[in-house]
Parts: sequence; structure tokens; C-alpha cells
Amino acid sequence: MKAGLLTLCLALVTAVLTACSGGDADEPVRLRVLASPDLAVLTPLLGELKEATGVDLRLDFRPDAETKAPDRARYDLAWLSSDRYLRLTAKSAVQGLQRTATMTSPVVIGLRPDVARKLRAGVPGSRLTWADIADAAATGTVRFGMADPRHSAGGLAALVGVATAAAGTGGALRPGDVSCDRLRGFRSGHTLTADTGPALVDAYADHQDRANALITYESDLLALNATDRLDDRLEVVRPEDGMVLADFPLLLLDASHRAAYAEVTQWLQRDSTQQKIMQRTLRRPVNTTVTRNPQLREPVGNALYFPDQLEVIDALLNDYGDPNRPATDQVVFLLDFSGSMRGDRMAGLREAFADLSGADSTASGKFTRFYRGERLTVIRFGGRVLEEKTVTVTGPKDLKTLAGTVARGGYGDATAVWSALDHGYRTAARELAADPDRSVSLVLMTDGENNAGLAYEDFVRRHQALPAAVRADVPTYPVHFGEADAGELRRAAAQTGGRMVDAADSSLSEAFKEIRGCH
Repeated sequence: MKAGLLTLCLALVTAVLTACSGGDADEPVRLRVLASPDLAVLTPLLGELKEATGVDLRLDFRPDAETKAPDRARYDLAWLSSDRYLRLTAKSAVQGLQRTATMTSPVVIGLRPDVARKLRAGVPGSRLTWADIADAAATGTVRFGMADPRHSAGGLAALVGVATAAAGTGGALRPGDVSCDRLRGFRSGHTLTADTGPALVDAYADHQDRANALITYESDLLALNATDRLDDRLEVVRPEDGMVLADFPLLLLDASHRAAYAEVTQWLQRDSTQQKIMQRTLRRPVNTTVTRNPQLREPVGNALYFPDQLEVIDALLNDYGDPNRPATDQVVFLLDFSGSMRGDRMAGLREAFADLSGADSTASGKFTRFYRGERLTVIRFGGRVLEEKTVTVTGPKDLKTLAGTVARGGYGDATAVWSALDHGYRTAARELAADPDRSVSLVLMTDGENNAGLAYEDFVRRHQALPAAVRADVPTYPVHFGEADAGELRRAAAQTGGRMVDAADSSLSEAFKEIRGCH
């Protein structure tokens, strides 16, 4: 009897305590979420999600969320703008994880209206491409803000988009596509940066004198235009040659929360929720049944592939470098002005320099042209060095000066190939001594065999005696032309870390474009 009364009392006490506390059945499931800062705009919807699903998402916004492997002991979910980089760098941490796309937005370009008008006026059909932006950046017409691609998925997507357009293959970038950098002109226009997309938007709004363009997610541009923070609203340009899309995936890190994850994703993918996400974020719904806002009805067009090899991304990031530091690049052109270059051959050389100075209106020409801030040296040689001229490009007048050096006559009566290359390395050594951070490369163009000055073996001995930094970091890219000794040119390229380009089956202009900016 006493045991029965005790059991009844305990049951009553438990019922009372449960009634007072609300009980486990009414307690929300609380999930810890690693989130990129781009997701902060969705915070006001989390209360609705909790009420509808009983799942309480606690978002921890981390600037390195998209570049650092998620701590699966600390977080239950990850909500990112993109997980593509992590799929390459942290395979063991994210491979096989359940993922659900929640919204999309392409990386596009916002241009100030006056800049947009100027660029469109020079393009047939007014349809701008990444090549047009790179060309305008090279001349200083476009000065853009873009998130640091080393830290931001949006910045990396922009870099991949530009590089893919520059490669011109139409497919995902492969290692060979980035072996020769064609982004130097584009890089020269990068005047404003930040580690995240939201920080970039704030930086642009606060420093509109430093940039006249913004490269980021379409949603960021539309949201910024809707504020009163801009002197001039930005014209949204969706490049004709393609864009990389972000799909803002929600990743399940802890499989024990699969049921709660399913509740959350089902709610996020409802048409009514997708409508609210679109209204709040200005991102495109993943459901095709949701009617898009008028400003989101412009087709994305050619969606570009993200590379599936880590070495491609590493090469892009290493070459692009720190956007907070201006690129300091120099190319030393060693040009054969022996008598055999008279006539058509010299006309071809001068045409090549005109193309590199902006006369080539093709996409590849726009990506490989000389650019503002680049340091260029022309050394004309015959049996000896005939002339040396160096300019730092600030505008058309510097390119005219360079063109004048190439246009001048004064041919030599012999061809001192290896003496000229040795002279080029002395020039490179002086430049590196003055600025150790400078990137220097040599381009050697000759149409004949060496018949004066140093023998090849003498050049090699002198090259081996150069400072280690010059030997290791200054490659030579010979251009084989006419009757030049291809074997010796290949050996010189191998000795210095460069490679030979054969212009026998193409033009000098195409050969110069092929090696332009190689590292």
C-alpha cells in the first residue's frame, strides 16, 4: 500500500514539474550553424523557421567559413554562399555531406552609369564581357572593388569567371589554362578589397572615390542600389561570356540531426519561404515555380564551371596575389634589329607591339594588352645593344614612346643573341635590386643564329654567376622566328625556367600573346 502511494506521489510531482517547464516535447531543437557573413540578411526569418519547424538555428557568422574546414565537433550545420572551394581543399571534412541549395545569385559587375555608357559605346551590340572589363581595367578606365579571392567565395568566383573567359575554352579551367597568366591587366584595376562580401559593400559605399565599379553577387548590387548610400546607382552588368553562380548550400555536419535538417530544408524550399527569401535577399529562388521579381528576370545566360582541380585554384590565387598590394610587373623585350629583320618581318614586329598596346580588339587581345602600372623595357640589338628604353605605363603617351622605339630604324650588321640576353639579365638584376618584390620576365625575339658576341656557353656561365634571386625568378621566353636556332633557344628557355614559343606557323602578334605574362 505504501509503495503504491509513493509511486502515485512521484507521478503527480513529475506531472506538475512537466506542466511548469513545458516538457521536452515543446522544447525546440537547437542547432549550431557555421555561417558565412552573406547569410546574415536572413536572420529575421529564423524566428518564423523556429515557429514552423521547432528548430532553432543559432548562426555563428565567420569570415573564414568558406575557406576553412568546418569544425564538426562544434557545429551541427554549415550554411555558406558556396562550398566549392571546401570540396577541393577539405574533402575529408565535407565529402559526402548532405547539401541543399537554398537560393542562387551570379557574380556580376556593377558599373557607374558614366563608365557603363563609355564601355557600351565601344562594344558592338553594347553587350559587355569580362574581356571588355579587363581591357578597361588595363587602361585605368575601370577601377573596381572585389572581395579578396583568398578569403571570400564571392571574390574567388569572380576570379574563376574572369580566368575562364580569358582561357576561352568554354569548359572548366585546367592546369594548362592558367600556366600563362592573362589576368594582369584585370588585376591592375583592383583598387578596393575586403575579406567578405558584406564588408566589400560597406567599403565601396564609404569610399566611392576609390572605385567606379563593384564585382560581387548580383544580390549585393541590387540591395545596395535600393539604399541611399550611393552617389550614383550602379548599372548591373551580367557578362556575356558567362558567370559563376552561388547556390548558398545548407550542409548537414552532424548526421544525428538528420530529422531536424529535413524539417529545415523542407521549410526553406517551400514556395512561400522562397518568396520571402527572394524579397529579403534579392537572390534568385531555387524553385522554378516561384515568380521572380522583375529585376531578377534577366537570364543568367552562360553559367561557368568551377574548376574541379585544386592545383588550378592554387595557381590562380598564387598568381593573383594579395589585392592589397599593387602588382609590380616588368617585361624586358629583347628585339633582334639585325639586317634580316627589314621589311615584312619588322612590319610584323611593329604590328605585334601595336596589338599589345590596345589595337587588338579580340577577347584574347583585351586580356593580354599592356596595362596601366606595368613596367616595360625594350632593348634593340644587332651585333651589340643598339638602344634601351624603359617606361612605366600611365597612359597612351607611354605606349607611343614604346612604339617609337620599335619603329626606329638603325639596324645592326650582325646578331649577338647571347650578348643581348646577358644584357637583359643585367637589366633585370638592377630592377630586382631596386625592388625585390618586382616580377620580371624576359622575351627574346630573334630571326637568326648567333654570329657575334658571347657564345651560348659563355652566356650560361654568366647566368650561373648571377644572384640567386635573378637565376630563380627571372625566366626567358624565346620566340623562334625565321632562321633562328630553335635548339639553342629551347636550351636557353630550359636554363632560365621559361619556354620557347614558335612563331613559324603563326604571327609574332600571336606568339607574343601566347607568352604574355607567363610565370
